[in-house]
Amino acid sequence: MENYNKTSTDFILLGLFPPSNIGLFFFILIILIFLMALFDNLSMILPILVDTHLHTPMYFLLSQLSLTDLNYISTIVPKMASNFLFGNKSISFIGCWIQSFLFLTLAAAEALLLASMAYDHHVAVCFPLHYPIYMSKKVCVLMIIGSWVIGSVNSCANTTYVLHIPYCQSRAINHFFCDVPAMLTLACMDTWVYENTVFVTATFFLVLPFIGITCSYGHVLLAIYRMHSADGRKKVYSICSTHLTVVTFYYAPFAYTYLRRRSLRTPTEDKVLAVFYTILTPVLNPIIYSLRNKEVKGALRRVLHRICSLKMDTNYLP
Repeated sequence: MENYNKTSTDFILLGLFPPSNIGLFFFILIILIFLMALFDNLSMILPILVDTHLHTPMYFLLSQLSLTDLNYISTIVPKMASNFLFGNKSISFIGCWIQSFLFLTLAAAEALLLASMAYDHHVAVCFPLHYPIYMSKKVCVLMIIGSWVIGSVNSCANTTYVLHIPYCQSRAINHFFCDVPAMLTLACMDTWVYENTVFVTATFFLVLPFIGITCSYGHVLLAIYRMHSADGRKKVYSICSTHLTVVTFYYAPFAYTYLRRRSLRTPTEDKVLAVFYTILTPVLNPIIYSLRNKEVKGALRRVLHRICSLKMDTNYLP
C-alpha cells in the first residue's frame, strides 16, 4: 500500500481495482453494470410515473425502490470511476461527509423499502380482500416517508460523529468509498463505544427487517401450499423465491460487514462484500421485482409507443 500522509484535510480512497489489466477489466465490467442499472431503474420509474394503470401502492413502492437504487449506485460508482481513470484518489473532507451521508441514508431506505415490499406481497397473497385497507395509499406514503426520514436521521448522526473524531497521520481509506467501518481504522482514539452503536444500528436496519421479510414470505409460502391452483402456486412461488434471493443478496453481505468486530475484518474482504450491496443489488432489483412483470412490460411498450408517435408527428410538422 502506498504511504499517504496527512498533508491536508482530504482523505484518500485507495479504490477497488489494482492498476493492471485485470483491474481495467473489472473496471469496465463495473461501468457496464452501472449503465445497466441506470437503464433498468429508469425503465421502471418512467412507466410507473406515466401510465395510470400502474398508479397503485405496489408500483409506487417499486418506483421508490428504483429511485433509491438509482441514487444509491450513482453515489458510489462515478467517484470510483473518476479515481481510477484520472488517478486522483483524494476526496475532500466535505465530499467524504456527503458521500457517507448519502450512502447511509440510501442504504437504510433501501433496507426498509425491501421490507415494505415483502409486507405488500404478504398482504396481497394472504389477505387479498383486505388489501385496499392494509395497503392503502396513505399507508404506502407513510412507509416511504418513514424509510427516508429514519434513514436520514441515522446517517446524519453517524456521519457527524465519524467526521468529528481525530484521525492519525494517515488519511488513506482502504476502500472505494467513504465507508464508516473503513474510516474507523484511521481514528486516533478508542472507538469501541461507537462500534457498539454501529452494531445496534445495523441490527435495527438489517437484522430486524430481514427477520420481518422472512416471516412475511414464510406466511406467503404457507398460503401457496394451501392453493388449489397448480399454476397459481408455481407463479407465486417463483416470485417469492426470486425476491428472497435478491433480499439475501443485499442483507447478507451488508450484515456480515457491519455486525463483525474490526479485528475480524480485512479490507479486501470488506471491499468485495461491498460490491454486492452497493453495485450489484441496484441492477438486480428492477430485474427481479419489476421488469419481468407483464404489466410493467406492457406499460413500457405503451410509453415507448407514445414517444415514437410524438417523434413521427414532429417530423411531419411544416
